Amino acid sequence: MSAVAVREWRRLILTWGQGAFFACAALSLGYCGLVLADVWNFQRQQDRGLELQLHEERPAGVRLPPVVTGGIMGRLEIPRLNLSVIVIEGDDQRTLRRAAGHVPGTSLPGQPGNVGITGHRDTFFRPLRNIQRNDLITLTTLGGEYHYRVVSTSVVSPDNVAVLEPTGGEILTLVTCHPFYYVGPAPNRFIVRAARVPEGST
Repeated sequence: MSAVAVREWRRLILTWGQGAFFACAALSLGYCGLVLADVWNFQRQQDRGLELQLHEERPAGVRLPPVVTGGIMGRLEIPRLNLSVIVIEGDDQRTLRRAAGHVPGTSLPGQPGNVGITGHRDTFFRPLRNIQRNDLITLTTLGGEYHYRVVSTSVVSPDNVAVLEPTGGEILTLVTCHPFYYVGPAPNRFIVRAARVPEGST
């Protein structure tokens, strides 16, 4: 094969390689865009649905239906961090891709015990890296609006489930991965512990 033919062959390989690279990049960006659009649309629809249900008139004495897996539990807000996210019952990967998740088996807002809510550090719970003691957290559910004040933060190992065990009083525990800027599966968990604020004290 002549030198000219070799150069032409190499140029052709480089051209095809560049084309394949840009095609893969475009597909990856397109996929990310679709995922973000799905998350944004899901949050908007669920938020709108929650607002509609909050303003529905219910006959006195009618009990609310139990929250089922995959169903909306409410909305979590931390005003100082500009964080607002819909909370869904469950903590599987599909749930956490689109919302924060209420950890099954933990208490519900308004009940004695420990309300566990988890979320991804690179999406909804990323602002938690700036949370501070005494920050206010609001959980809005069909059963009412509940306010909590941050009392502590900590970093624990992933197998430390004691942070979600029942406690005295009404406690809210937020869980996400740590460190926040770690690439790949994070080795630790970041824990935010907040205590229920009595009515009229916020």
